[in-house]
Amino acid sequence: MAIDQHAANPEILLLPSPTRVMYLGGKVASFGGLEPTFEQLDMGAIPAQGYTLRADSSGLRVQFADAAGRRHALATLAQLRAHAKGQPDESLPCLRITDAPRFAIRGVMLDVSRDRVPTMAEFASIIAQLAAIKINHLQLYTEHTFAYAGHESVWQGWSPLTGDEIRTLDALCAAHGIELAANQNCFGHLAQWLRNPKYAHLAETHGDWMFEVWPRSGPFSLCPTDPASLELVRDLLGQLVPNFSSTLVNIGCDETYDIAYGRSKEEVAQRGRAAVYLEFVAKVCEVARALGRTPMFWADIALHDPGCIPQIPKDLISLAWGYEPHSPFAKWTADLAAAGRRCWVCPGTSSWRSITGRSSERNLNLNAAAACSGQADGFLSCDWGDTGHHQMWPIALHAIAHSAQAAWAGETGSAHARACGMAHGVAAGGVAGAGALGEWLESLGDVDAPLRQIAGRLSRPAQSGEFALWNQSALFADLHNCAWDDRAEVVAQEHWQETRARIEACAHALPAILAACPENAVLARELGHTLATAALAADRAIARRARPGSSDDRAVLAQRIGALAAESAALWPLRSRPGGLEHSQSFWQKAQAGTRQPEAAGSST
Repeated sequence: MAIDQHAANPEILLLPSPTRVMYLGGKVASFGGLEPTFEQLDMGAIPAQGYTLRADSSGLRVQFADAAGRRHALATLAQLRAHAKGQPDESLPCLRITDAPRFAIRGVMLDVSRDRVPTMAEFASIIAQLAAIKINHLQLYTEHTFAYAGHESVWQGWSPLTGDEIRTLDALCAAHGIELAANQNCFGHLAQWLRNPKYAHLAETHGDWMFEVWPRSGPFSLCPTDPASLELVRDLLGQLVPNFSSTLVNIGCDETYDIAYGRSKEEVAQRGRAAVYLEFVAKVCEVARALGRTPMFWADIALHDPGCIPQIPKDLISLAWGYEPHSPFAKWTADLAAAGRRCWVCPGTSSWRSITGRSSERNLNLNAAAACSGQADGFLSCDWGDTGHHQMWPIALHAIAHSAQAAWAGETGSAHARACGMAHGVAAGGVAGAGALGEWLESLGDVDAPLRQIAGRLSRPAQSGEFALWNQSALFADLHNCAWDDRAEVVAQEHWQETRARIEACAHALPAILAACPENAVLARELGHTLATAALAADRAIARRARPGSSDDRAVLAQRIGALAAESAALWPLRSRPGGLEHSQSFWQKAQAGTRQPEAAGSST
């Protein structure tokens, strides 16, 4: 952001940060009451989706080349007006903003299958929040949470989205300049279907297999050599995609590691796993094309075998996903571009399986993806819900705000944390305390950062030594992956105590931060629950590593887990439908059982 350092310059937080801001000297009084004049210029004079905004003594003027540019200017103007409300005379400095995005498509994918399906009121709030930070694409990841006719036994009890609801959300997104695209996994991640006796015959295997380095058992993927698998896909997509106005559909097809462990074993032995995999993907693409849609898929299986990239159907958009700092987005996009294949980069929010988020890893991951703006058509940040979808929405939204910054401006980091706090209030017109809240959330996301660099065995116990933990925080992994005596030697007790002290410092700072924000009782409860969960996880980790003779009381820790589970259940309906609550609570129950003394494991809370 370029700034005239000679101008009076109160802190003006803008998210995402514009390409260029020049302070012109002087002030514009009663900024909130200024009505802009608009001028549409020829495309080329201003980039697509770009705009200029000038506020000075002569008024407020906006120039743009397309409807998206006009909408983005209005989003920036809303943030400026929110800042002006905090000034005694509602004034702002005279300024000129020149702005345009790096990525034309800046998207967010929300997991609505593990286990949270937002209420319609919450969806409306989310859509407004995304539009306020210039997100223009949204996907809702679906496995079993759409109300497919004839398949009621799969989605009953999960509070699924209906066709009428999708059409309502589609119209709401369109009104906010957001494309809502269909998303249905059509190959793997279908355990909820394949455990059902009605669909069990379609599974690749009901036996044992390896998910990378982790042993798994039971159904996961459709059998690619069974014609009935494709018939199910044709039925699902035929019911789902007509509810969306977008011409895109995400057909999933990721992480199908069980292929070759079951019914397709002989075919894979003859032709190779990649050939069998891509043949089924191509058939799913044909189904999507017949419905008038352009397919996209999670490209991990293909990217891990670059030799098969030329076999990817030419119209299939490859979604190159990776959620760690080392994710090789540059190589992936270069390989796909060399083969003439369209692609999007898909980093992650790092909020799932974390409790507090993972700020450092998230920012490096987002920046690696953002660096590929010349190779990739789109930027899709993913917020998953693995292991009970326990992250509170403020944790996820803070990360989504960083992804909006990266997709628009090309970089993000701790320097943008204050601006990212804007996402929590700007859609409702209030930004008081936003900067401090953003900084606090950024610090919270790194309370266990040192542990994450050496606690890899909390996830991959078969390996030796100290190495980085992926795809989860140390606090979450120790609480949810480990029973009381399991891997208690991983990371010395004093390191956990240091983490506990950082949690306590965040807890001490929070009341003053919330006092400066517009009153939001839900936000306060969710952040309080986040802190209490992090503190419990740290206390439990410390107690597990205490020397013999320690007075740490496992029963008290188990009771605290029960209380946190109860508060989680009480918070759930404030944003989410009831369907996934029972499954989400099962992870609390497992953690509680793994904390009690063995002889008390059957007692109630």
